[in-house]
Amino acid sequence: MICVELSFTDDPRRLEARPAHRERLHALYSAGEVLASGPWADDSGALLVFTADRARVEQILAEDPYYTTPGVEVTSVREWSPVVGPDQPVRP
Repeated sequence: MICVELSFTDDPRRLEARPAHRERLHALYSAGEVLASGPWADDSGALLVFTADRARVEQILAEDPYYTTPGVEVTSVREWSPVVGPDQPVRP
């Protein structure tokens, strides 16, 4: 899995771009490429958990203008190895 962390500012262009971005996320979720996504409770940023490989996540980030919209900054793109969760075998 790949986790993408975003940081937000108060730039209103972020909110204008958000509906189209969320539509894309719903499509990616339906396609099985996103496990979960959403903003932090204080709306200072967001976390997205992708089930796609790194190359596909990079493609998704490049194709969605939201990630380069003023007010949105991609602060981290990291591989994640969950030990508990859906479809995860029990590991010692």
